[in-house]
Amino acid sequence: MINRFVLCMFMSVSVASVSQILLKKSAMKTYSSFIKEYVNPFVIGGYGLLVLSMLLTIFAYSGMEYKNGPVIESFGNVLVLVLGCIFLKEKLSLKKFLGVGCIILGMAVFYI
Repeated sequence: MINRFVLCMFMSVSVASVSQILLKKSAMKTYSSFIKEYVNPFVIGGYGLLVLSMLLTIFAYSGMEYKNGPVIESFGNVLVLVLGCIFLKEKLSLKKFLGVGCIILGMAVFYI
């Protein structure tokens, strides 16, 4: 049975993945000044979500086994790829697909 701390860790990974998409979206734009490049809604929102993710991770580690953390964190790579394909219209190449497959397979092997 999955406890609330493990669910919190999955939430943390999801929030961090959304944060990465926001930061990547900001990096894809050109800005008229150096300040606007770093002080805009995408960057502020992205870093704000990273802080939230950190707090969720700290809470999650307070009640779950440490060995589960890195395995759940690797799910973030899969989620970033999926979100990138959906929101940034990135192409899913064979290498990316095989890489995600290896990550998912590794997670499955760990929990078997």
